[in-house]
Amino acid sequence: MKNLNLKAARALKDMSQGELADKVEVSRQTIVAIEKGDYNPSIKLCIKICKALDKTLDELFWEDED
Repeated sequence: MKNLNLKAARALKDMSQGELADKVEVSRQTIVAIEKGDYNPSIKLCIKICKALDKTLDELFWEDED
């Protein structure tokens, strides 16, 4: 499932995928894969991404089961 919350939060910070990747010390391809839903990041990486974007784990990674 695509992570549109991550993409939107990154856009609100006016941050490119590459800039976010540099900030959390992963490749740009890793950020692309997370946003596309092709990669399930570790909790450690999730926390780094949340801190970089000033968001909570729930805001970026919680999936509603409707």
